[in-house]
Amino acid sequence: MSETTHAELPTDTSPFLLNEDLAPAKDRNWKTYSLFAMWMSDVHSIGGYTFAAGLFAFGLVGWQVLVALIIGIALVNVAINWMGYAGQRTGVPYPVLARASFGVFGANIPALVRAIIAVFWYGIQTWLASVALIVLLLRVWPQLAPMTHGGFLGLSPLGWIAFLALAALQLGLFSGGMNAVRKLVDFAGPAIWVVMLGLAVWVLVKSGGNIAFDFAGKQADFGGMVYGFFASISLTVAYFSTLMLNYCDFSRFAPNKRAVRLANFWGLSVNFIAFSIVSVVVTGGSLAIFGKYIFDPVELVAKIDSTVAILIGAITFVVATIGINVVANFVSPAYDFANAAPKHVSFRRGGIITAILSVLILPWNVYANPVAVNYFLGGLAAFLGPLYAIIMSDYYLLQHGKVNVPDLYRSVPGSQYLYRKGINPTAVYAFIPSAAVAAVVALVPQLGMLAPFSWFIGAAIAMGLYLLLSRGRQTAADMSMSNVPAAPAA
Repeated sequence: MSETTHAELPTDTSPFLLNEDLAPAKDRNWKTYSLFAMWMSDVHSIGGYTFAAGLFAFGLVGWQVLVALIIGIALVNVAINWMGYAGQRTGVPYPVLARASFGVFGANIPALVRAIIAVFWYGIQTWLASVALIVLLLRVWPQLAPMTHGGFLGLSPLGWIAFLALAALQLGLFSGGMNAVRKLVDFAGPAIWVVMLGLAVWVLVKSGGNIAFDFAGKQADFGGMVYGFFASISLTVAYFSTLMLNYCDFSRFAPNKRAVRLANFWGLSVNFIAFSIVSVVVTGGSLAIFGKYIFDPVELVAKIDSTVAILIGAITFVVATIGINVVANFVSPAYDFANAAPKHVSFRRGGIITAILSVLILPWNVYANPVAVNYFLGGLAAFLGPLYAIIMSDYYLLQHGKVNVPDLYRSVPGSQYLYRKGINPTAVYAFIPSAAVAAVVALVPQLGMLAPFSWFIGAAIAMGLYLLLSRGRQTAADMSMSNVPAAPAA
């Protein structure tokens, strides 16, 4: 049973702010296991596989990387809990929660920033899954090899078939709404562990236990180690910055705060550390087996001299990639696009828009273009810290966890979150300079030493500006207008 008693939405709610998918959640059926499996789906990806090994590039040794990962994921866990508790108590998705700080119409700013990032990564992840599918197809039907040559718009005929097939499969799986999403992640989250543990055993046996961790080639000096250590902590936080922002899209369906807390601890923190350790071991053992480090698990599985192993591995990586796609890159834009036009766009239609746009951007070309990935997507990602800081500082520090939920759906005069024509100028004034600074820090080569810390820099500036500019503002907590109890300190 929910800890929150929601007030009935008033009769003067705006059709431009409300539809069935954006309304406060009624069914609280995402219990601890479903949220736990959701985090497994997010962590168990090709990106998650390579992340920990990539930190060795700073010249750190094994224990230093491990400690940095533990501290980083502990910080993520705290930040995720804050957003998760807000979603669980109010029952609203991310773009609706953002209305409290940005205004009922201004919330489209943080919503669409998150949506654009998600669309691009949705397409990229779908394409990466299609690469694993092609490995599977060629192993079963090697006569398909001629279809990997030539092509159109940068993709071979077989590439197009695999990509469009997975795009259609995902859209079909997700069209059933959040219940279908829950059932998918319940399976996809744990599935990759079967292959990863099998892969780890195979590597340990094949390498004779000869696991090398000299990924960087040399160990950094003391100053380099200190920098690399704190940079690794910051990058761990930044890695989870997308779901950190919209985790309430999932926690809104949790029955209570305890389910959120337990799932985050075991599914995010403990599971992330365990998966990172196994990934590093597998990568470290690849040197003894193949004479070089192999950071891509799909490439590693493809080298195993067993058709059965390749089939199982390829299928699992496809499922795992679909799992992270739905968690990190589908749910958020589906809600975000619905928020932009609730009268016309449902969650399902928002998902269709996401799927269509993810094909039109030709994601394989984006992924192959360092400028597009680093400057466009990297620049947008730098906005996530300021957005998180504004929304959370408003919820906890200004409104003390008390949100007037009915007014999140009202645009009539006197509505708590109408602000100035539906936009809170204070949030905009805090967001623009902080996002600009974060983007400059992340992208300007001369500031490369600060780049790993761009999330924290942007978040700190945004929070400071927002609280400074909000002095004297009469909040929902001050007016005692909410039926939602204040969230205790996380």
